[in-house]
Amino acid sequence: MNFFKRRNYTVVSTEEPVKGAKEPETPKEEAPSVPDGLWLQCRSCKQPVYKRELDEYKICPKCGGYFRMTAWERVEILCDKDSFEQLDADMTSKNPMGYPSYDKIIKKAQEKSGLKDAVLSGTCSIGGFPCVLAIMDSHFMMGSMGSVVGEKLTRAVEYATDKRLPVLIFTTSGGARMQEGILSLMQMAKVSAAIRKHSDEGLLYVDVLTDPTTGGVTASFAMLGDIILAEPNALVGFAGQRVIKNTIKQDLPEGFQTAQFQLEHGFVDKIVERQKLRETIALILKLHPTENGVSE
Repeated sequence: MNFFKRRNYTVVSTEEPVKGAKEPETPKEEAPSVPDGLWLQCRSCKQPVYKRELDEYKICPKCGGYFRMTAWERVEILCDKDSFEQLDADMTSKNPMGYPSYDKIIKKAQEKSGLKDAVLSGTCSIGGFPCVLAIMDSHFMMGSMGSVVGEKLTRAVEYATDKRLPVLIFTTSGGARMQEGILSLMQMAKVSAAIRKHSDEGLLYVDVLTDPTTGGVTASFAMLGDIILAEPNALVGFAGQRVIKNTIKQDLPEGFQTAQFQLEHGFVDKIVERQKLRETIALILKLHPTENGVSE
């Protein structure tokens, strides 16, 4: 329902119409001037939410459902003040497969998200503990994994290995980016190999699954964390439910592919509410110190 739709009403006359008279014109409805983005619809309860009612954690005041956050919004709620320093900030895709209009698609996504591609990476401290942080952003082509996403994640993990720092990755993705074909799929192995080298050095990798984490990201580095956390009700899976159901010809369990379902079946270590992520991650970093990861 459009709560702001202006309605015009016509008074109906009981008099006989005059022969040859023209029918009165039906007044046109005028759309009121409502600023873009002033109201948002909660994906959980489907109710409209006044944008100014949302706090820094972007939680629905009516049902407690989570709105999707941008990478920079997560930096604000996670990192110690002014500690985040970006890595590989200007890396962009060059349309390696010659996909039609891909350059225009990338430009539009950059304008929408404020990012060069679907991941933001850098160094920071959380609760006084230094780490390398990478945050995927669903506002950039649904967080799809292309060659730039894979390269930035690989470089971030390699930097952490070289500096002997823990790695923290927030995943959200619709999967591999089809516009980059096989080069997109290659990133699954590339990032996973970098994480293996990081692990061989005895260093910590913490993964936080957010809504949605699907496709090739789930099938690779999203499930390789030494500790895997997830936000409540996050969609976590590989293929879509409809695809799976049509393939196996069976009804799927209730709550299938939710974070809670993954926790019950051993794919997730802990579900953490968004307001408690910072303190939880700080505690994990404290309990897994390295020579460069101990607070003074």
